[in-house]
Amino acid sequence: MAFPPHVVEDCMGLLQLFSDGSIFRSQDIQFPQPSSTNHHHHLVTFKDYIYHKKFNLHLRVYRPNTNTNNKKLPVVMFFHGGGFCFGSRAWPHIQDCCVRLAWALNAIIVAPDYRLAPEHRLPAAVDDGVEALRWLQRQGLGDHGGDDLWVTQDVDFDRVFVVGDSSGGNIAHHMAVQLGSGSKEMGPVRVRGYVLLGPFFGGVIRTKSEEGPPEQMLTLEMLDRLWRLSTPIGETRDHPLANPFGACSPNLGDVKLDPILVIVGQNELLKDRAFDYVTRLRELGKNTEYVEFKGKEHGFFTYDSHSQVAEEVLQILKRFMLQNSN
Repeated sequence: MAFPPHVVEDCMGLLQLFSDGSIFRSQDIQFPQPSSTNHHHHLVTFKDYIYHKKFNLHLRVYRPNTNTNNKKLPVVMFFHGGGFCFGSRAWPHIQDCCVRLAWALNAIIVAPDYRLAPEHRLPAAVDDGVEALRWLQRQGLGDHGGDDLWVTQDVDFDRVFVVGDSSGGNIAHHMAVQLGSGSKEMGPVRVRGYVLLGPFFGGVIRTKSEEGPPEQMLTLEMLDRLWRLSTPIGETRDHPLANPFGACSPNLGDVKLDPILVIVGQNELLKDRAFDYVTRLRELGKNTEYVEFKGKEHGFFTYDSHSQVAEEVLQILKRFMLQNSN
């Protein structure tokens, strides 16, 4: 007698993996409402482009309407979070965050989607991150596949910054390692620095912050589940794509890296991993910076990019971009 497939992994009912390998994804996700209202949408224009035809992957480009003097604008490539299993450029808080970044930083924001797990396990998301940067490279080379120059006008391809939130921060790290200092293979695109917001790193050995109180929207059980769903089948949280300093991870001492800024909340379960990441990179002589915001939890900037603390983050981003633009 054949038994019907049963649920083997359940992420809040929004994503379920069944014993026969089939997957259910809910299309009815209730998004948290930010504490402040976005007043800047009329100051920013956006368009969608396909950057990976094979996988039908799109990205969204945001341009501030306030650039009336035709000044060359830097590019910020923003990778959303979601534990590699959730997220989209079109989600309301991601859209809101990118509008805020474009207006506040006076920059071109490029927000790619990437393939999600468990349908597409790692390294799919990292591969897509690199491919999104190659799309930007094609624009810089004039190979944009048409006469739509909206995406290239007044763009400074020599000043590109990669910003990743949570799993997007993990993607940013692996892009930094893969591309190396100066991202020479991506010319005329030049990545000047990487910003990791509460980067989603893992490891088999628990950290003190992971064993602490759960966050309002994130628990250790959920972190473990996301890793089980996103890492290659049969691998542990010490896989190199999860743990940058695992036993099988590459020796980062041999890799030349562009400057890296890590921003976390004091109450994040992932805080200790972020701090250890920066500490180890510093010991290897890498240019890294660590900023911790008191009392804040995972995703505090992305989920409410118009709060007072978000304004502080934006000022830090401005300084980081200015310091690394020459």
